[in-house]
Amino acid sequence: MEVELLTQQEDLARRRVDVASIFAEHHVGLVRLALIMVGDQATAEDVVQEAFARTHAGRARLRDADKALVYVRSAVLNGCRSVLRRRATVFRRALPYEPPVWSAESAVLMGEERREVLLALRRLPRRQREALTLRYYFDLADQEIAETMRISASTARSTIARGLKALGRALGEDHS
Repeated sequence: MEVELLTQQEDLARRRVDVASIFAEHHVGLVRLALIMVGDQATAEDVVQEAFARTHAGRARLRDADKALVYVRSAVLNGCRSVLRRRATVFRRALPYEPPVWSAESAVLMGEERREVLLALRRLPRRQREALTLRYYFDLADQEIAETMRISASTARSTIARGLKALGRALGEDHS
């Protein structure tokens, strides 16, 4: 009986999600993802912190420790969506998006081309913006994007294709 109890506890310890190591390894990248989505550093950090806090609190409920990073990414995207929904209710009129600029040096280093791409990306529908960010910023495969966004892999591929086409049109690079 005692040996069986120890074996169950060891199994639980092995399955337990190590949120601290996920945080250490992926925090900066997830803040960058949130920053692209919400547009300001402080809110991005809050969204990521909340996602990690909720993941830590519910880590015992995660059935597959290997999917913990996917879960955190999804939580960050959902947090960004919530922030944007709240902003939309506060600001019913459209405000022009200005990419984040932290200093004069940053403004000089951020080339005009990058600024145009960020503005065009910001104007894309949410789903296309998220898919393109996950593909080209995080270099995720179709299946990882699909799991993060909770869509099928084929939907992820078509969303990326439509997003690229729309981004090309917005940047005046339509070659059709």
